[in-house]
Amino acid sequence: MTTENEQLIETFDEEGNKVSFQLLDIVTVDDIEYALLLPEETQTDESDKEILVMRLKKDGDDFLFEVIEDDNEFNKIAQYIEEIENEIEE
Repeated sequence: MTTENEQLIETFDEEGNKVSFQLLDIVTVDDIEYALLLPEETQTDESDKEILVMRLKKDGDDFLFEVIEDDNEFNKIAQYIEEIENEIEE
């Protein structure tokens, strides 16, 4: 279930299955945009919410989501998100 403010994104996985994500936020780190996504199937189970972080790349009028395969890049994004969370909690 989504509210009017939530953005639902539908795409296909490697096996051609349709998957839906709730777009939580877009953050920019080192001039690169990253999407914070919540898989739709986990939205009903509060204890199992796992947020996915994907690189956001513009392709004409469309956006592509790319998997972050570099551990250093992923760790940098995770640290940035953690810092934001800490600031919000204070």
